Amino acid sequence: MRILSVNIGRPRPNPWKDDPGFTAIDKRPVSGPVAVTAPGPKGDGSVGLAGDRVGDVQHHGGTYQAVYAYSREDYDHFEVLLGRELRAGVFGENLTVEGHDLSEARIGERWRGADGLVLEVTAARTPCNTFRGWMDARGWLKTFTREARPGAYLSVVEPGAVEQGGELEVVDRPDHDVTVAMFFKAAMGERELIPRVLEAPSLAPAEAAFLRSRA
Repeated sequence: MRILSVNIGRPRPNPWKDDPGFTAIDKRPVSGPVAVTAPGPKGDGSVGLAGDRVGDVQHHGGTYQAVYAYSREDYDHFEVLLGRELRAGVFGENLTVEGHDLSEARIGERWRGADGLVLEVTAARTPCNTFRGWMDARGWLKTFTREARPGAYLSVVEPGAVEQGGELEVVDRPDHDVTVAMFFKAAMGERELIPRVLEAPSLAPAEAAFLRSRA
């Protein structure tokens, strides 16, 4: 798959939360190589890309949400539904890519990039009130849930770098059928899928605990 854009953001006050808080959902394209390293556990806002942060440190960032990828093909789909253009980074993703169906990526799938980089798919993005407010589209959470094109969270197995125009190669595809889309559907209410999803190796621990609580 090809990297169309590398996007980073800085926390700013979040107007869509009742309690004082911050959001870094507004990620913007940057030029030049960007270092990617494992950020460590969730809790301080750290993520994989140098210069990037998250605002909601309780729910975002950390080892298993080090990098968020979204595809141009899925953006094109939502542009038709919304009737407006969607720029790279507007969903809050770090990597805007093309050439790989991220909804069909498998949990535990590994991607290799430049400078020794290896990323591993850990979960799907689930929508929140900040995402709803940011998109400013009537019924957005229902639309995003119905379409089940959530994009993929990844951990950093080996550090490296990413850059606009670079390539990511799928180098390992686990021998199971638990995809990003299946995880998303299970997390968003299709409880009959939860037992199958929980069988996937490499599923992010917090997400696995969430699914068990919903079973």
